[in-house]
Amino acid sequence: MQPADPQPASSSAVDTRGFRLVAVTPSLPGSSMDGTGLVEQSMRGDTAAFNTLMRREAKFMYQVASLILRDRHLCEDAVQQALLRAWRDLPRLREPDRFSAWLRRLVVNCCYDEARRERRHNHEAFDRVTAPLASDQAANVAERERVDHAFGRLPVEQRAVLVLHHYLQLTHPEIAESLGIPIGTVKSRIRRGVDSLRVSLAVDDPVPIVQREGGHA
Repeated sequence: MQPADPQPASSSAVDTRGFRLVAVTPSLPGSSMDGTGLVEQSMRGDTAAFNTLMRREAKFMYQVASLILRDRHLCEDAVQQALLRAWRDLPRLREPDRFSAWLRRLVVNCCYDEARRERRHNHEAFDRVTAPLASDQAANVAERERVDHAFGRLPVEQRAVLVLHHYLQLTHPEIAESLGIPIGTVKSRIRRGVDSLRVSLAVDDPVPIVQREGGHA
């Protein structure tokens, strides 16, 4: 009699708790998305392989979520949900060599869910995205906060494509594959996102205060 096929372990067997505490150091753009063997083992329900695979990708997942959500707690929740969904849905991945795009889509979708659920954003300076190099540190901080505030007002879908395109340097086809949307939609979201960001920054520009003396500007 043939032995029964091994059943995937329950999600409780997957060590997701430790991923919250991964120390993230920026290494943008991109992420090392290889390890097809680990992907295939994980697809068969190998929890050890899955834990190893996710520990390798945790930094990348956290970076993407941080860039989109700009809130540490929302970011951690999104990554946690992405880990659980990855364990649940990975056996249905048809092509292991497309794991990179599949994982990006999963993380971005979880960011969408968190942003829509919370409907809130913080306004802490997002150094990793907007830090310019200049001599005046005070001016740098003010500019970062201004750009961060403007970026945070964009719809989450526009933030996502701008992050994937400008910070991870993905091509339009790669973004389309990652998000499961047409290339034309990618281009229009990037264009609308950039236009909206420019308008938002223009609105936030401080109005010069003109000192008047003796009735003259």
